[in-house]
Amino acid sequence: MQGNGNDGRPITIRQLLQHTSGIRDDLPGYTTPEEYYQQRHDVYSPEQLVARAMAHAPADFLPGEGWEYSNTGYVLLDMIIQKATGQPAHREIENRILRPLGLDRTRWMGTSPTLPRPHAKAYQLFGPGSRVDVTDQIPVDYENLSWITTTQDENDFFRALLAGRLLPTRQLTEMKQTVPVSAQVQQLWPDGRYGLGLVERPLNCGGTYWSHEGGDGGYITLNGVTDDGRRSAVVSMSEARGDTPEHILGQENAASTLIDHALCAGGPSTP
Repeated sequence: MQGNGNDGRPITIRQLLQHTSGIRDDLPGYTTPEEYYQQRHDVYSPEQLVARAMAHAPADFLPGEGWEYSNTGYVLLDMIIQKATGQPAHREIENRILRPLGLDRTRWMGTSPTLPRPHAKAYQLFGPGSRVDVTDQIPVDYENLSWITTTQDENDFFRALLAGRLLPTRQLTEMKQTVPVSAQVQQLWPDGRYGLGLVERPLNCGGTYWSHEGGDGGYITLNGVTDDGRRSAVVSMSEARGDTPEHILGQENAASTLIDHALCAGGPSTP
């Protein structure tokens, strides 16, 4: 993985999982209604997506010396899983996570732009007067990372993970070793820290909770689970107000407040 001054040889798997690799995040996306209609069914190979990132000059920090979220890192992790196991990542996820936990409403969608019924429609706000139905799309551009789930399955997954029913204690402990996120992301996650695919955020009632939110193409989801896995909450939204930084922050804060209230409802969290 080299190009334009980039050198992937010193990057570790931990750094890919923790977004400390320095690899640029340059997955395709749309910022206008016209781009949505033109690009909504585009599909790329992993090699094409990595090449997009390599076309940029290196990031502002060397591997392990900063933090910046990179979806390209997940594409590389998928390629590593396939190389190591001989199976695409979605097969390993099904065999190692979904089946053992009985998450039968979480499905790999491949290149299908159509969701199973029933489902909410998705809307994207591109600016004043440009609220567009963006339900018909292939949201992540790369079939191996195309998944859908329900709020119930999401709750069940996070509870099982944090309660120690999915991974050995040593591996879960590694996931919870965190680093500070960037100053820009601190605006969305005040005092937030990032482990291996897990975000640690403070609770108003004391202690912290774990989460990993996500959103694209009209659908935005925030979640949280207490450290002992006993309480969890998911907020699912079907309109993305991503046209201005103020709208993004307002939507994030509103959902984060709901998560905090839900997790604090039973009293102080386990430290």
